Amino acid sequence: MNLAEYYWWFESVIPEALCDEIIKYGNLHNKKLATTGNFTDEKLNKEQEEKLKKERNSNVVFLDEAWIYKEIQPYIYVANRNARWDFQWEMSETCQFTTYGPNQHYDWHCDSFKKPYDKPPFRKGLIRKLSMTLSLTDPEEYEGGDFQFDFRDTKSKNILTCKEIKKKGSIVVFPSFVWHRVTPVTKGIRNSLVCWNLVWNETRWDRNKFTFISRV
Repeated sequence: MNLAEYYWWFESVIPEALCDEIIKYGNLHNKKLATTGNFTDEKLNKEQEEKLKKERNSNVVFLDEAWIYKEIQPYIYVANRNARWDFQWEMSETCQFTTYGPNQHYDWHCDSFKKPYDKPPFRKGLIRKLSMTLSLTDPEEYEGGDFQFDFRDTKSKNILTCKEIKKKGSIVVFPSFVWHRVTPVTKGIRNSLVCWNLVWNETRWDRNKFTFISRV
């Protein structure tokens, strides 16, 4: 798959007051340690938890609120069109409110899975196609926590720090098979909102077999 644009961003488009409202609402819920596809059991033993934290260490809660989708989904549509991906997507997953404190991070990963969802029923047969991240915290309130892309899955080449998403209220949208990470936060608290957008899986594809065409 050839992509002329590997991500699309909108700087400071969500009002700061609304960002604060999302943070406030997210903090009303009990957050739990975020897991990955390798750690789906909520009751991890100490060894499993330590191994997980080397890969992903953050606290999350899922928010399924219409007022949040109303604010973010228009930007996903615009990015999909303007970047010329033209992916056909059916629905959004429940939004994930994520908090990174000191020394917390999320190592290299992509959001798509090798196989479509097989459960729960309302997502069965769907795959992640477009990912979105919204920055909720003023960059003056934390250090570290950079959002980075790796465009060739080499872990060392073509790594780009997405500076466009640093400002509070900024959004970045990208294909879910693109590798990315959040570097360790060294000071303060970094809050973000993540949303994945799904499509029915009609054909099989290999997320590792694609080529990016950069204009940079």
